Amino acid sequence: MASGRTAAPDRGGRGRAAEVARGLAAYGLIVRMWVRSTLAYRTSFVMMAVGNFAANGLDFVAIMLMFSQIKALGGFTLPEVAFLYGTSGIALGLADLLLGSIEGLGRRIRDGTLDTLLLRPVPVFAQIAADRFALRRAGRITQALLVLGWALPRIEVDWTVGRVLMVPLMAVCGTAIFAAVFTAGAAFQFWAQDAAEVQNSFTYGGNALLQYPPTVFAKELVRGVTYLVPLAFVNWLPALRLLGHPDPLGLPGWVDFLGPVVAALMCTGAGLAWRLGLRGYRSTGS
Repeated sequence: MASGRTAAPDRGGRGRAAEVARGLAAYGLIVRMWVRSTLAYRTSFVMMAVGNFAANGLDFVAIMLMFSQIKALGGFTLPEVAFLYGTSGIALGLADLLLGSIEGLGRRIRDGTLDTLLLRPVPVFAQIAADRFALRRAGRITQALLVLGWALPRIEVDWTVGRVLMVPLMAVCGTAIFAAVFTAGAAFQFWAQDAAEVQNSFTYGGNALLQYPPTVFAKELVRGVTYLVPLAFVNWLPALRLLGHPDPLGLPGWVDFLGPVVAALMCTGAGLAWRLGLRGYRSTGS
């Protein structure tokens, strides 16, 4: 079975680039197939997308109810918390839309259906990531965008070109960081086979954490989210810089701008973990 793996590393930069291009093309084709299938039942799709939108909206409703009783949470006003909520939700929503299906890898390993993907002349990662592409997940992104759009004109920020560019940069880096966590969690399932909930604790659980100011959490937790699984670079650290709040860990100011570096390192590490896990896969024997 090992000889049929298309994910084995190619020799040379050109071979690697060709593999990536082939994977992106295959990903696009599979996604289009699932989108066409989804839109064939438009009423069902609209209902599921609205349901996804509403279910995620309840989280922000809870925050608004909280602020009906208080003026600030950990020194952050409602628009500032809404800014954290929106930036985190957009990053997770995009990563979930693009790669969320990869969390089903453990099921494929257990039932043996992963073996069929290994026989196809397409990178396995692209097939897994695009499998059952759920367009309804765009509801989360739409809801987070609306909250962010509400927050931006209400937060007290002296907007410059650099500060304006920080917002889309946060979304891009945050998406990459969450995508790396999705990928690393999926790679772990090559050994654990039933670790989807562990992965979810870092993705969906991490998003729930990042919706609130770091100042309301114990410093030990903030350190863990900064140094161990650096989700703080999704929005906490750049938001502290943008909103003018002090860093609870007292880190140097230049650390707030390391989002792109952290995202690149995490994606590289997650990619290596994926290749290692796939290389060591020995089928189910069924």
